[in-house]
Amino acid sequence: MMSVALPLTALLAFTGYTVSVMLQAEQSLIDFGISLMSRPDTAQVVIDLYLLATLAGVWMVKDARSRGQTIWSVLPYLLLTAVFVSIGPLLYLVVRAIRERRKGLDVVQAR
Repeated sequence: MMSVALPLTALLAFTGYTVSVMLQAEQSLIDFGISLMSRPDTAQVVIDLYLLATLAGVWMVKDARSRGQTIWSVLPYLLLTAVFVSIGPLLYLVVRAIRERRKGLDVVQAR
């Protein structure tokens, strides 16, 4: 059974930081993305990040299917990943760990 502590800590810290930065930003998220893609060096980092996001999305879909869930159950995480990259997979890991813990408790209580 996976621990929820590490992904939850990372999720809370990164989400808090993201919200803080977005509240202080002087440009929209779209304008920021366009400015990043306007230079080859920052575009390379963005492309690399979204390749990893795509791999995380593929993993989330396969993992959900292996657990008997539909692709629709993963859609909110995929949308979050498309916008904030790390937040989608981190939230997926947290929810997955909580479900595993509950499932484990249900099995223990059933005995």
